[in-house]
Amino acid sequence: MNDVRTTPAKTTRDGAGDHLALDSQGPPMGEAERADVLRLLGLIAFTELATFTRLAAVATGAPTPAQHLHVVRLAGAALDRQEQILRRISELGGDADAEMLQFTGTFDDYDSRTEPQTWWEGVLKGYVGNGVADDFCRIAVDGLDEQTRALVVEVLDDNRSAELSVAVLGEASEADTVLASRLALWGRRLVGEALGLVQHLLVAHPALGRLVVEGARKHQESAEVDQAWVFSQLTAEHTRRMGRLGLAA
Repeated sequence: MNDVRTTPAKTTRDGAGDHLALDSQGPPMGEAERADVLRLLGLIAFTELATFTRLAAVATGAPTPAQHLHVVRLAGAALDRQEQILRRISELGGDADAEMLQFTGTFDDYDSRTEPQTWWEGVLKGYVGNGVADDFCRIAVDGLDEQTRALVVEVLDDNRSAELSVAVLGEASEADTVLASRLALWGRRLVGEALGLVQHLLVAHPALGRLVVEGARKHQESAEVDQAWVFSQLTAEHTRRMGRLGLAA
């Protein structure tokens, strides 16, 4: 992944005590807008941390040494992406660690409900879970300032982990129809739990909801955006993603 060159944000205070974060590629960012952006960046950074942890665990059970090495490298890439996001949080005047760690525990219930029983199920869990998370952020990203949006899109476009999942799961499913059926069922369970997690995030963090609404309005002609529309988009993308594996959604 190429590094994104960013210009540190500056913060000024006017006589009324209002903060404005000045971005080099756009109009001044108000304090409320900046807080919403920092919240999304914190979620993305924490998601990359969770991805690293998951991939490290997946690597230990990889069927071949080559796959083990490849997954380890993917885990390292997740930490690189996390650091890019944390730097942007700091540039916008936020506390990088605090913004990320406020999401501690967010995935605990999801993980407890979706404990994989096989290595293949673990790979599919990452493929589905990360896919839903990325699609959610892709809707919200259009509500960000230009410079932050460019960085987040670059991070989301780094889909090396997804490409590995498609390769290993697609090959295994084609060779074993019983495994394919089991993974298809597992995928349905995973997406249901992942959508439940998204709903929880929207309730627990209104800032995310505001960014999703702002971003969603740029994806459709109607100004009416509701939760049903968001979930319909996430479900459609999940169906497409499972189709890449040759599995029914």
